Amino acid sequence: MTLSVRPLKIGGAWEFTPQQFGDDRGRFLEWFKASEFEAAVGAPLNLLQANCSVSAAGVLRGIHYTDDPPGQAKYVTCVRGAFLDVIVDLRPDSPTFGQWDSVLLDDIDRRAVYLSAGLGHAILSLEDDSTVMYLCSLEYTPELDHDLDALDPTLAIDWPTTARDGSPLTYVRSGKDAVAPSFNEVFRAPKVP
Repeated sequence: MTLSVRPLKIGGAWEFTPQQFGDDRGRFLEWFKASEFEAAVGAPLNLLQANCSVSAAGVLRGIHYTDDPPGQAKYVTCVRGAFLDVIVDLRPDSPTFGQWDSVLLDDIDRRAVYLSAGLGHAILSLEDDSTVMYLCSLEYTPELDHDLDALDPTLAIDWPTTARDGSPLTYVRSGKDAVAPSFNEVFRAPKVP
């Protein structure tokens, strides 16, 4: 086995830590292996899109989620720098609905995180030029994609305030993320017929 697997507290989310092989030439690792992934998750990852995002320190992306169904599952890793990766349970029938968990993704341990359809996702860059890559089970479909406020006090996500080098972080968000609704506005508001 080249990947060690740890289930997160949010059902449907796992952390994968690869075994790294190094010598005087550098390092090698398998950051995704279908057979080990399927053994852990119980289903294959149907890959329809792969994304790469490069961020300055303090860039906070998300919380993003896709209507479920169809939902979008993601397998995420950091190839340069460091990110705090946060998964939020947005499945109303789940016992961990409204809760979150996080994994440090960086270019040292080279972990990956998998989040099933129905979960929200956010990342905070902890270093300039941090680069995250992720495999997606659904192509980007704007009419299915939504946002929640990552700084919503109801969710109380414990975002770091210092960068990887110890300097203070100033959060930078897109205009869309900065005006995203709160968790309660989306999931607790009464439905209008």
